[in-house]
Amino acid sequence: MRSFLFPAVLSVTCALLYVAILPVAIGSTPDGADGKRPNILLLLSDDHSYPYLSCYGDHNVKTPNIDRLAKEGFASHRFFTACPQCVPSRAALMTGKSPVAARMTRFSSPLPADQITLPEILREQGGYYTGICGRSYHLDGSVGRGNDVADTILRENNLRTFENRVQFLQGCRDEAVPGVVEEFLDGRPEDQPFFLWANFSDPHHVWDAPQSWRPDPKDLSLPAHWPDIPEMREQFADYCAEVNRLDDTVGKVLAVMENRELLDNTIVVFLGDNGAALPHGKGSLYDPGSNVPCIIHGPGIAKSTESRNLLSGEDVAPTLLEAAGLSIPKSMTGVSFWSLVTGADYQSRPYVYIERGPHGSASVSVNMSSSGYDLGRAVRSDRFKFIYNCTPWLPYSPVDSASGPAWTAMKKQNEEGTLADQWKAAYFTVPRPVYELYDLESDSSELHNLAGKPEFAELEDQLRRALTEKMILDFDYLPLPEPYSEATRRTKQPSGRAQGSEVDPARVTRFHALDRDEDGKLSPVEFRVNRNPEEAARWFSQRDANQDGYVDLREFAPRSPISRP
Repeated sequence: MRSFLFPAVLSVTCALLYVAILPVAIGSTPDGADGKRPNILLLLSDDHSYPYLSCYGDHNVKTPNIDRLAKEGFASHRFFTACPQCVPSRAALMTGKSPVAARMTRFSSPLPADQITLPEILREQGGYYTGICGRSYHLDGSVGRGNDVADTILRENNLRTFENRVQFLQGCRDEAVPGVVEEFLDGRPEDQPFFLWANFSDPHHVWDAPQSWRPDPKDLSLPAHWPDIPEMREQFADYCAEVNRLDDTVGKVLAVMENRELLDNTIVVFLGDNGAALPHGKGSLYDPGSNVPCIIHGPGIAKSTESRNLLSGEDVAPTLLEAAGLSIPKSMTGVSFWSLVTGADYQSRPYVYIERGPHGSASVSVNMSSSGYDLGRAVRSDRFKFIYNCTPWLPYSPVDSASGPAWTAMKKQNEEGTLADQWKAAYFTVPRPVYELYDLESDSSELHNLAGKPEFAELEDQLRRALTEKMILDFDYLPLPEPYSEATRRTKQPSGRAQGSEVDPARVTRFHALDRDEDGKLSPVEFRVNRNPEEAARWFSQRDANQDGYVDLREFAPRSPISRP
């Protein structure tokens, strides 16, 4: 019998663990160990950015229990929630559609009764015993937020619906989750598969994990989108402590499953609901706000499988329905990636979409920042991201941690004129740009905005069109982004750029990243950055069409080397 309970050293952020069900009409769906439909265990962490798990190569945290799931199952490096906020992201997970399409456009809204959820379909079509436990699942409105008028309206109009959507519903603190899982399992009929969604608070702010879970701030590796100041290190250490504690709690839940001999017939999915409540994270449309862990373990899943395909929070419900052998409602806009998990043929989605709306229950005020209210949309491909900010006049402020020591120190340095220019530009530009475009290969921290640059006009137009289509199909209430007209594209076409359909916009971006001295051409030294020297020399010779000893944009941009004169 495998042992999943490890003596964790640190703590993990709120994560989502799932168990997927089986028999699908397609042969790629495996049966459980006893030939029955597998159970589904969904564990969801809160405010947990990728890559803060040891299995992703991050050395700031220690997460042996979740790491074991990844080692014996599937790990995604590019899973993106549909929204960098708790409530709408969970709505997408449960409905298989974007928050806008599910009509969850206000943070404290209850999920409309006509929006059918994953556990309801599993119960009605698959015979599952269903439940939710742990931290608030956030989909029944603003419970306990001090707004008595709103609470009364919700109650009198029967707008809180989850007592009828699942058979077991019990909130509790993280440390009580393993015991509540035991209670859920004691109450389920033995002849039924089960679906349980367990929610965790860790690593949601406020960060209060004991010192025993906390790493030494001096030993931490900070991401490039934060200034390396003592206050940032201290706050990040507090965050990592909660990730480590989360892993310990997850291990205890898995031990419950193991002791009951349920793991072999259970697909466990571990997810984060959105990114960390730190600068550039939760509430922002940058990757740390929506790129979260996704680990899936269970029967029929090959060990140590890793994927860099783009996956969306909208895809979770369809994926689990396919795993359970149930039909996917046409109303769901997400796409199942169960075949990817099980090693079958899979067609990767070209884009993921992310949306930002109001946060919390804060009222509008004259001096408010983007922390409490912001409206924006984003579309991300494998390499590029286009962001559309609809409230650019609101100054940026990190969600849930604006009063913390790191942001306080950054604001003070900005006011005193001692903050480095790159951080002033990234965090204190007002108004913020309406449009942002990033090459995530050369600028993974999303600090250098390429929107409006002539050499990226074609690419930007393509992403704008994709975002426009998504907004129209989802009946989005925001104004559509301004299209890039053909006239605009012609006037912004850079001189000397290779013409024709063979031009690869990604290669244009790569050229400018390599052209360190900005002289419009690549020397052999610039060309071979991050390449094998012998391979670089061979490709340089092929690309240097006029044999002048340099490769210019005209020679570099086409997908295939151009013919020599």
